[in-house]
Amino acid sequence: MKSDRLLSILLLLQNRDRVPAAELARRLEVSVRTIYRDVESLSAAGVPVYAERGRHGGISLLPGYRTDVTGLTADEARALFVLAGPSAHADLGLDGALGSALRKVMAALPAPHRPAAEATSRRIHIDPVRWAAPTAAVDLGELHAAVFTDLRLRLRYRHGGTAEPRGYTVDPYGLVAKAGVWYLVADHRGSPRLYRADRVLKATLTDEPVRRRSGQELTDVWAELRREVEDRPAELLVTARVRRSRLATLLRLRGRQLTGPPSEGDPATVEFAFGGVAEARSLLAYGPDLEVISPEPVRRELAAAARAVLDLYEPGHNRMLPPGPERPATVPGRAS
Repeated sequence: MKSDRLLSILLLLQNRDRVPAAELARRLEVSVRTIYRDVESLSAAGVPVYAERGRHGGISLLPGYRTDVTGLTADEARALFVLAGPSAHADLGLDGALGSALRKVMAALPAPHRPAAEATSRRIHIDPVRWAAPTAAVDLGELHAAVFTDLRLRLRYRHGGTAEPRGYTVDPYGLVAKAGVWYLVADHRGSPRLYRADRVLKATLTDEPVRRRSGQELTDVWAELRREVEDRPAELLVTARVRRSRLATLLRLRGRQLTGPPSEGDPATVEFAFGGVAEARSLLAYGPDLEVISPEPVRRELAAAARAVLDLYEPGHNRMLPPGPERPATVPGRAS
């Protein structure tokens, strides 16, 4: 374990001019005292490493010192070939670079590790995009540039459910891909915000340097925003009965909104936690296989929505849109 930790310290120092001992301790899950002992061990082994104490101190290597050692174990080599799938790299224009990098890693691996790493790349494939997710490509060019140039960014942004876009000047921390959706993590007026990349209508780099909050990194801000989303209290509890034949689908699509397990029997009784009455309208997708029992405002809302759909399809009803040109009937699943 100590040899792995020493190698990790060495590799981290090669990528940074100076790393605080407290940061090394946090990343390697040891005490600061252990880090200083490890630095002494590296120095005794001939590595030109030194420590500077004080407020702006840290652990450093002498300038220009590099090592070609990889120190990869068999499991570490396999892990490199189980990446987050090609989608995220393609969005950033790095899919070609990813393939080239993996080929170089493969060439540098010790011979005994190569067969396992190659088998992993052929037997494990991770596709981060959800089923039925939008397939339109997202242009991350300006957003990608903004997070690496440390400049403020001016956005023209369309919020969900609103037609009128709004303007924001933000201080980017970075980009996050979650379940196939890209988000820009940034501060707006000193407060953390999430911006979906596919809702950014225009992104323009300014000449002003970024103004991030001191001591905050992308992972810290993302964790804060993620907690806000996931821990947001539900405003409305909805009780419903659902046919057991549709229960598996319901659990798969809305399991996180259930407050507890469904009851036994057919139909089963379930309870949802929604953010409001309007959000509960999505239950209409289950048609006559799901009935809301309470509360009464949700029942009225669903009844009104169902009547509006029924009226739309009644004979003689004025259509919302003019009819298009007549098309020949087609068999589902076959081209016309």
